[in-house]
Amino acid sequence: MTASTNLTAQQVASLVADALALRGALAVRPIDEGGEHLSWSVGEKHVARFVADAESALRQRRELAVRDLLRDQIGVALPRSAAFGEWAPGLTFTVDERLPGISAEARPVSAAGERDLAAMLSRLWAVPTSAAAGLGVPTAVDRRPPVREATAAAGRLAAQDRLREECDQGRLDLPVGSPRAGVLLHADLKGEHLLVDESGAISGVLDWTDAEIGDPATDVAGLVISVGAPAAARIAERAGCGEDVLVRGLVLARCDTLIRLDDRLNGDDDSPEPLLRDQLARAWRPTPLDGHLARSGSR
Repeated sequence: MTASTNLTAQQVASLVADALALRGALAVRPIDEGGEHLSWSVGEKHVARFVADAESALRQRRELAVRDLLRDQIGVALPRSAAFGEWAPGLTFTVDERLPGISAEARPVSAAGERDLAAMLSRLWAVPTSAAAGLGVPTAVDRRPPVREATAAAGRLAAQDRLREECDQGRLDLPVGSPRAGVLLHADLKGEHLLVDESGAISGVLDWTDAEIGDPATDVAGLVISVGAPAAARIAERAGCGEDVLVRGLVLARCDTLIRLDDRLNGDDDSPEPLLRDQLARAWRPTPLDGHLARSGSR
């Protein structure tokens, strides 16, 4: 089933008030402006998230179970659902307790935050995959960096004078190796899903709907676009990644940022261009790994 989620503030307030057994007016506002609203801020303490189709409802139920599985294991705060229900037949919503902090898109991660992320990843990747699979977490298809597609995208962007000079395509030509054995992944570590406190430490990690079992390079790639390539390399190394995982994550992120920006400028992607350019800039920051591999003549 699919339904419009262009809910009104009055409908959201009524649904959340009933779910939380509250009386009186609730202040609600959409978190994303424009289009169909899926996420709403509810007062100062909650966030309500609605789904529009049956598949998303299954993913949302699974996310709540995944968060409960990980809550006491990975060393960072995860949202807790204060209420859960259906807003239409077969379509769910959750009212999550709001965590402190602001997006890593708006506040840099400090050295303490890097330590938090490294500890989180090492503990997350150590969670038995059988426990995750038992909750319905899927196993990802092995993915190699789409270097050919990224190179073509870079060519189009360069021809249109829309590519940064620092995007040296030679830094895609690194030895990526084969995907590692599957571990439990967040699989969507964008900056908006990392909450950062005033000291730069990680105060929470959001949105576990894309959790999967797969190559740890996927989470490394997420960090590359979120906190920048040098910081991501430090975090991944501290988390116990080998050089092959670091390189694969780095190249994945660089390929993806080129392809996404090209899709935005030459296709039908509607992602905000400034965000895509920020992610590209972070992914293409030089790392010691680039120089080391270039000097070694690795391919």
